[in-house]
Order: sequence, then C-alpha cells, then structure tokens
Amino acid sequence: MNKLIVSLFAIAALLAGCGNNPPADQGPAAPVESRGADSGTGVAKVTVDNVDSSGLPRELTDPKSILSKRSIYFDLDKYDIKDEYKDLVAAHAKFLNANRGFKVLLQGNTDERGSREYNLSLGQKRADAVKKSLILLGVKEDQVESVSLGKEKPSCTESTEDCWSKNRRADILYKGPSGKGEF
Repeated sequence: MNKLIVSLFAIAALLAGCGNNPPADQGPAAPVESRGADSGTGVAKVTVDNVDSSGLPRELTDPKSILSKRSIYFDLDKYDIKDEYKDLVAAHAKFLNANRGFKVLLQGNTDERGSREYNLSLGQKRADAVKKSLILLGVKEDQVESVSLGKEKPSCTESTEDCWSKNRRADILYKGPSGKGEF
C-alpha cells in the first residue's frame, strides 16, 4: 500500500514538472495572419449603413456588382455548371461566407419541354448542383436551400430556342438575418 502511495506521488510530481510553458530561448513567434470576416475576400461584411429598402445589401442589388446577377443558365437536359458561371457562384459563396446570417434559396427551373415529373427532377438537379458548389466553397449547409420549380416559373413564354434557353436556369434568392429579402 505504501509503495502505491509513493508511486502516485512520484507520478504526480513528474506530471507537475511537465508544464505547458515553452522554453524562454525560443526567440520571436512566427507572425499570425489575420482572418477577419472580410479579410482577403473582397466582400464587405453587411452593416445597417449599406442595406437598401428591400432589406438586402446594396452589393446584392447594384447592377454594377457581380452579386446582382442571380441566374446560372444550363444547356438542354444538363445540370452541370458551365465554366462561364463558376466565378458568379464563387462570388456568391464569398458573400455568404462573409455574412453567415444570410441564407439563399436556389430555385431550379426548366423550359416547357418534357413531362412535369422530368422537369421537376431536372430543376432539382440544377438547384442541387449550385448548392453543392456553394458548400464546396465553404458556405454552411444551413445557409442554402434548394427547390425545383420545373417549368412553372418561366422567365420567357415564347416557344423558341432563345426563350427556352432563358428558362433553363437556377435562380439565387437571398434572405437577410432580419428575415427581409426575396423569399
């Protein structure tokens, strides 16, 4: 029993000697990079001063801003994001990463051709493709919801290829932390 007590004290003394303090002769510490919400992203954190009457930040509504572009267009029967829209998706990801209180609703759309079931499925795949890209770029999953509208919300109603190409899209709708926004 005495040997056990002596052993416990020896272990406790040994552990007490192993402190967390680094040796004093290590020299200066390595510099640490500052990573604030807007550091290096080129996207400012939203404040009350830069919000317009819709409740959305001006950078989302200013036609000069890439963030005012909210539609990603797809080829016929496709749901892969074209190279020409990857920068647009990345810009929205940067905004959402800098402003975690914002949420987006991604609405997948199709042209009028195809059955209702096919178009709902394709629209969902388009919305999910954009969602997956945003999440891969660091956006939190709870900031993004994807739904399919199929052919129910056309932006153009003529039966021409030019018009159909405008309907094959995923739209990005924003809602701010205050609950104001587009959905």
